[in-house]
Amino acid sequence: MDLISTSIVCAFSQGYGLTESTAVGANSLTVEESEEFRSTGLIASNMEAKIVDVDSKKPLPPNHSGEIWLRGPVIMKGYLDKPEETERAVDKEGWLHTGDLGYIDSDGFLFIIDRLKELIKYNGYQVAPAELEALLLSHPHIQDAAVVPYPDEEAGQIPEAYVVITRDSLLSAREVMDFISEQVSPHKKIRRVTFVSEIPKSPSGKILRRLLTMKAASKL
Repeated sequence: MDLISTSIVCAFSQGYGLTESTAVGANSLTVEESEEFRSTGLIASNMEAKIVDVDSKKPLPPNHSGEIWLRGPVIMKGYLDKPEETERAVDKEGWLHTGDLGYIDSDGFLFIIDRLKELIKYNGYQVAPAELEALLLSHPHIQDAAVVPYPDEEAGQIPEAYVVITRDSLLSAREVMDFISEQVSPHKKIRRVTFVSEIPKSPSGKILRRLLTMKAASKL
């Protein structure tokens, strides 16, 4: 991003919102705010946001990750003819439970980590695939990567990485696992690696995790 913004002299920024929040959530309105391009920006002026513990639902302090909740005048009234789904999505106090995992830093910037439903549950710990994917992509011999849960009798699930290596690379599965283990807590370690020619993605570039999860299950 630094290289692109320097090359074409243009400020880049991200935003955050959902259909259920009328696409409103967080944004960067100034050049200074957009410089923190890893963030989706500051919470919109007409919105409230809080990060809650996934299990206890209690609010968390800055720089602690949990589920993102939003509240404001643009939050939907509900899903048409789906009262049960509406009740799960919007609580009695008007908070929209987004299903997104993230945190708000001490300056008020919102960072998205992953979708809550994508979390890998390893021995009671929750592991975000997106975090591991970002680390994998920082390896000079890894061109693309995706991380999905692999069923395990003892742990419940373990992180499995599907990796596309660069041409002529001799990178081994052990080297991939060691590369990650040096940077994360023990419960976040990648414990299986499968090399593939490409990662299945939608036309918009979203990883089709369901296909990889099905492939992982077929190995059992």
